This record gives sequence, C-alpha cells and structure tokens, in this order.
Amino acid sequence: METKLYLDITETQWPIVYRPEYNVHFFGLEKLHPFDAGKWGNVFEFLKKAGLINENTIVKPNEATKEDLLVVHTKKYIRSLKCSLNVARIAEVPPLFLVPNCLVQSGYLKPMRYQTGGSILAGKLAVERGWAINIGGGFHHCRSDAGGGFCPYADITLLIHFLFIHYPLTIQNVMIVDLDAHQGNGYERDFKDNRNVYIMDVYNRGIYPFDRIAKNAINKQVELLHMTSDTEYLCKIDLNLDKALKEFMPDIIVYNAGTDILEGDQLGCLSISTQGIIQRDEMVFQKARSKRIPIVMLTSGGYLKKTAKIIATSILNLHDLGLISGPVSRY
Repeated sequence: METKLYLDITETQWPIVYRPEYNVHFFGLEKLHPFDAGKWGNVFEFLKKAGLINENTIVKPNEATKEDLLVVHTKKYIRSLKCSLNVARIAEVPPLFLVPNCLVQSGYLKPMRYQTGGSILAGKLAVERGWAINIGGGFHHCRSDAGGGFCPYADITLLIHFLFIHYPLTIQNVMIVDLDAHQGNGYERDFKDNRNVYIMDVYNRGIYPFDRIAKNAINKQVELLHMTSDTEYLCKIDLNLDKALKEFMPDIIVYNAGTDILEGDQLGCLSISTQGIIQRDEMVFQKARSKRIPIVMLTSGGYLKKTAKIIATSILNLHDLGLISGPVSRY
C-alpha cells in the first residue's frame, strides 16, 4: 500500500518525531481537560534547550489520512467522528458536543491525526535506526471500531499493521510493553487473536477501563494496587520483562511509556517518583538495546504539568547512557 506517512530522513536527523501541530488549542476548551494540551510542545522545548535536538534535526510527520486510518479502523467508526457528540464522549469534554464538527476536526482531531502519523512513522524509523521516539501518541484505549479514554485513533494498532505490511520479512513478531498506569484495552482487543503480537501490560487494576474481555489478550499481565511505589514497581517490571523476553523474541518492541504513574497524578493513582520513571525507561531501553531489538517509544498518558520535563529528562538520560544516539551531540 502507498502512504505519505513513511518518510525517509537524512543523516542529520534524529529518529525523534514531533511537530507543533501535535498541541491542542481549542478556544480555551482544552483547559477543561485533565490532559496538558501543550505537553508535547513542552517536551520538545526542554530537549531543545538542552541542546539535544532542534527544528532541523527532529522528524516532522505527516497527518494520517482517511486511507491510512482505514488500514485498521472501520468506515463506520471514522464516520462516527463526524458527530461532535461522539468525539466529546471520547475526549471526555462534554461541552465539545456543542461545537460544530468542522472546528472539532481542526482543533482536536487533526492534532491527534498528526500524532497518529508520528507513531506510524516512528515505527519505520525504529526499524531503520534501532530506536525511535514519538513525542506523542500512545492512544492505547482506542481500537479499530471504538475510541475512548481520550484516545480517538488506534495509533498502536496502526503502527504495528503498517510494519507487518511494509516490512513482512523483517517484522513478523511484535512485543507491546505498556507501562502506562491504565490497561491498554484498545490494541488488546485488536490483537486478541494474533499470536504474532505479544502483550505485556503493567497497570493499576483499580482504575479505568476495567475491560475483562481485553485482559484475555494479555500475555504478561501485572496488576498493581493504588499507591504502588518505586521499589515494588521497578522490581516487577525488571522480573516480568525478562520473563517476557524469554517467552517471546520480538523483531521490535512498541513501548508505551505513560507517565501517569507519577505520584500525585489523580488519574493514575500510583506513587512512582520522577527518578523511578527515569529508571523505568532506562531499564526498558537497556533490555531492548542489549538484545539488539529495535524499540519505538510513545509518550501516552501523563496528566501533571511537570510531566513534560520528566519525559525530556528521561530522554536525555537515555542519551547520556548511550542507549540512544544521533548525529548531533548536546552542548
């Protein structure tokens, strides 16, 4: 299949994907939402100030088109997004149903389509460079025929299907490592009968989405209790990811690196410190890179203003440790 999402990048660019259109600006309505609508831009600015990347060295993705989305999504679901009430339910911003759909499309869904295009492109770059990071995406509550939990497009399912289509000889087995605080029920429903996709999901069992059907698709399930803290959390990830990689050898890892596990995040209800998040990301990348498994990271959930700086600091730590590298050094 042809797509404009699979861009070729130059030797001077990092496999870090972002563009300003990721950020949501919607007549102030974004302030009614718990999500920091400018989180992705803030991550970029922190990384830019640190000298790691700039506008010329990042990769700017294209917007996912209707044809791209239909690789996974049903036509009925894509049509449903033309109703502002349906989008309001997915975004969990009730006043949105009063807004003309043309504005909903441009103000909210278009940024999400850019992020979806970014996730798909990051999958390709990870195959080529060994790693990639989309400063966005990770919409793990959306499946082929339904959105939910702030997730309007199934970017994880799309990323994987694009790899299966475009790299049939290179990418045959995929592991999803989902460390967002919430269960990734969207892609779990999409891949519940696919033995080529292995799912490890570590989540708080006491919060949304309580999807029992989706749980049947999880190969390595780690359920956490409210207020789980660093030591227990990191030990469980270390142990279970090692077990997962002994049970299944993937050709690529899709890492959903949600930061809603942070202490104080009222939607995640866990108690992981800033350093705990940095150690978590380091651990996942170290295991992938030591086994020469390409890894693509998506930033997913994280609902506190300080989340953006933590994500950026974690990426800088990966660079300092040599787990990621690019054409430009920090100064």
